[in-house]
Amino acid sequence: MGVGLLLTGFVSYHARAEEVEMTVGAVAPDFSLVDQNGTTRTLARFRNRWVVLYFYPKDDTPGCTQEACRFRDDLPALRKLDAEVLGVSVDNPESHARFSGKHGLPFPLLADTDGKVARQYGALWSLAFIRFAKRHTFIIDPQGKIAKIYRQVRPEIHSREVIEDLQALQRLAR
Repeated sequence: MGVGLLLTGFVSYHARAEEVEMTVGAVAPDFSLVDQNGTTRTLARFRNRWVVLYFYPKDDTPGCTQEACRFRDDLPALRKLDAEVLGVSVDNPESHARFSGKHGLPFPLLADTDGKVARQYGALWSLAFIRFAKRHTFIIDPQGKIAKIYRQVRPEIHSREVIEDLQALQRLAR
């Protein structure tokens, strides 16, 4: 048995997406996480507002930077829709502070260092002792329910998709 085959077997056995089946209409799991400024944030605090909760793998990597900067650039349009953006990864608050400062990100980046929240949302990927948040996004309505789920995200267009879907969801809610 070659080393490549052994490694492939190890990876397929140990790498797993820790899937939880979140569905549209389900109550979004609440959380309490620290952001890049040391402020504890809870989902409950954003009740009565739309929330764009986006999970991303790693601070300051190309796709994650592109996605975060698109949300930054589109934040005025999102706020006009009464939406708050919250980014979540398993990086620590210090890493989030560097990433946020470097790119001028004006929204909370939440540190889910143990992966508990990502796991609750079905957005955790594990390989032995390595964990990453998968690039998933959830639009949460003002009542705290999941209104839209994105499991396939293209960082370069994602914030525009979210804006269009928020507009459509808000039209339906009237």
